[in-house]
Amino acid sequence: MPSANRKNSARSGTQSGNGDDLQKGLIGYMLGHEQFTVPELVEIGSAAAQAGFGLLAASDHFQPWQVNEGHAGQVWVTLAALTNRAAESWMGTTVTCPILRYHPAVVAQTFASLSLLHPGRIFLGVGSGEALNEQAATGEWPDWDERWERLIEAVTVIRALWTGQAVSHKGKHYSVNAKLYDPPARPIPLLIAANAGRSMPLAGRHGDGLITDPDTWKKHKAAWEAGARQAGKNPANMPVLVESFAVVGDRNEARKAAELWRFIPKAFKGLHNIPDPAAIQREAESEIPIETVIGGWTVGTDPDVHIQAIQELFDSGVTIVNIHSGQHDQKRAIEFYGSKVLPHFALRR
Repeated sequence: MPSANRKNSARSGTQSGNGDDLQKGLIGYMLGHEQFTVPELVEIGSAAAQAGFGLLAASDHFQPWQVNEGHAGQVWVTLAALTNRAAESWMGTTVTCPILRYHPAVVAQTFASLSLLHPGRIFLGVGSGEALNEQAATGEWPDWDERWERLIEAVTVIRALWTGQAVSHKGKHYSVNAKLYDPPARPIPLLIAANAGRSMPLAGRHGDGLITDPDTWKKHKAAWEAGARQAGKNPANMPVLVESFAVVGDRNEARKAAELWRFIPKAFKGLHNIPDPAAIQREAESEIPIETVIGGWTVGTDPDVHIQAIQELFDSGVTIVNIHSGQHDQKRAIEFYGSKVLPHFALRR
């Protein structure tokens, strides 16, 4: 049987997915499993798709980042339910961690099945994880080097299984002797998340595209592009998804929303190593001022403010702007964007 390392080209850096099939200029909507239940998110996702959002991105958590967020439903259930409610929108995870609580073979099977329910509109976002999910569920939390080593090997296994051919893989961390009997009909774009300078070139080298935040993109865009080029890929043809927080309302409403997302400025500057959401919340509340949290958010009821924020990201090379509205009133945010923001970009495509 072919080896996953030979069948899949992730280790050599050759692009094997179809990340370029993700349209440029997409505007997505974030489905936060930390903040809402699965039934609520199915309704939110359906409303967002009907409003014109071209992509639905969903967080994949075993626990919320903070206790006060209150939820952590299974994202794959949400996506499966949405395949009947959001026929035209791309959908996928930002992000799934395929290294500990999920075996990469199970991730491969799951997303292959989702792609059969939602042909040509499923993507997989992967990352190296957070202790609040991986350590909490398995008791394991390797150092950064091992997590990324595992992630790269997991990507190799997933892509090999997606070919539908028999896979014989015995790597440092995973052994697989199997095939998917219902593989995807076409390659699934596999985007890799990176939120620091040292991970950006690895994401460029091994992913079909990138998932990141505005600050990391601005500071380390060149490193990601260099990693992609080293692997023989053209970064100009690869999707870049950036999450952009937005509140449709005044700053008081933004401050209220930010209480649930207080950790964001330090999420990957130490808080990702803490397995307890209560401890993360205590540290965030004691060290991160609310004004710091909302400092980079788009806040207001003037459509031009939201349009400008999105356009600036597109102008920087971002291809998918993923709107994350942390406010309780999701209907207000979706209807505002659907009627006053998205049409501006639809006219320009």
